[in-house]
Amino acid sequence: MIPKKNRVNRKEIDEIFRRGRSLYSPSLTLRFVWNKEKLPPKISFITPKTLFPKAVKRNLLRRRGYAALHPNLSRFPVGISGVFIFQRQPKSVSALEEEIEIILGKL
Repeated sequence: MIPKKNRVNRKEIDEIFRRGRSLYSPSLTLRFVWNKEKLPPKISFITPKTLFPKAVKRNLLRRRGYAALHPNLSRFPVGISGVFIFQRQPKSVSALEEEIEIILGKL
């Protein structure tokens, strides 16, 4: 898990979906906005109930997402707020890390 100061809250998620841009990888989508203040990067994960109906599975994917994000968090630019949305289940945490790195390369 990453520190709370680096996670997006509900109010910010609404803002991200209203005026955010998107970047794609095979099993993840990053929706993000740039903040005017130079705050540390804030990133969260969303697992849709339509793709993963069981809460146990959604929570497992979120935990794996945060585990894959943790080593890459310092590479995100200052002032970004975003949410990763799972499109399908990744094969492993290492595959998830690779997809996060692919999206980081597109920023």
